[in-house]
Amino acid sequence: MTLFLELLINGLSVGAVYALIALGFVIIFKATEVVNFAQGSLLFLGGFTISEFSDDFGFFPALLLGVTVAAFGALLIERVLAIRGSAASVNTLAIVTIGVDIIIAAELVRRVGVDARTLRDPFGADTLNLGGVEVATSRVAAIIVAALLVTAFFLAFKYTKWGIAMRASAEDPEAAALMGIRRSRVSAIAWILAGLLATVAVIFLVAFPTPGLDGSVTRLALKAFPAAILGGLDSTGGAIIGGLLVGMAEQLALGYDNYLSFLGGGFGEIMPYVIMIIVLLVRPSGLFGTKDLARV
Repeated sequence: MTLFLELLINGLSVGAVYALIALGFVIIFKATEVVNFAQGSLLFLGGFTISEFSDDFGFFPALLLGVTVAAFGALLIERVLAIRGSAASVNTLAIVTIGVDIIIAAELVRRVGVDARTLRDPFGADTLNLGGVEVATSRVAAIIVAALLVTAFFLAFKYTKWGIAMRASAEDPEAAALMGIRRSRVSAIAWILAGLLATVAVIFLVAFPTPGLDGSVTRLALKAFPAAILGGLDSTGGAIIGGLLVGMAEQLALGYDNYLSFLGGGFGEIMPYVIMIIVLLVRPSGLFGTKDLARV
């Protein structure tokens, strides 16, 4: 029972991080209908910036700088896509983001080198005892911070002018444009928010008990893509639920790997993608996504 509770808490923590990244995927998709495969490199960019300046300025100033750099990088990608958007399909633009991801990630891997970096986060290797279960402080902090950010996002999504404009654009882009809503501004803010969420997510993705920041972080970040698919690419609430489900499924599979040996070693590592394939086969639009309707 102790092992199960530990895996459950770790799963909620990892799922909360996946939810933040998945929310970035969904925000951009709702604003532009483009799947941003560069989300992992934006996360890497924010984490690299924090690691570069945390020794000199301290963690929180470095975090602010990391958020700024990642947000600016996201905005730059959005502007490049916006320039080509009128002459290319959303599928082509998604492929462009793959190329951008490869370029940014390759350069950052070259700069980071072979040794994992620490972000000098304030949690260190501290642990908390929760009902007899030892849990890393960073895991608990991830759940709390993710809950606060998700709450702030949904309040902004519902009550701010940007949130209303984004919902209107996602519902009917042409009508929204006729009502004076500037889709370019909605798109820019969506990409900036995705960069912000990615930077916060990387703190907990590479914190103790993981080794630190290295080139594998982009691969870890892409595990959030199945979470977005599970919930539905056009469902913000689905991204949160999808992230939590994928995180818990992954951690439980890793924890009980011995019982899943008939499926091959390390099955937990591919669990998010197994879930994604199953969901796509059963419900292509995701659990909470909108089904496409066509007149025939």
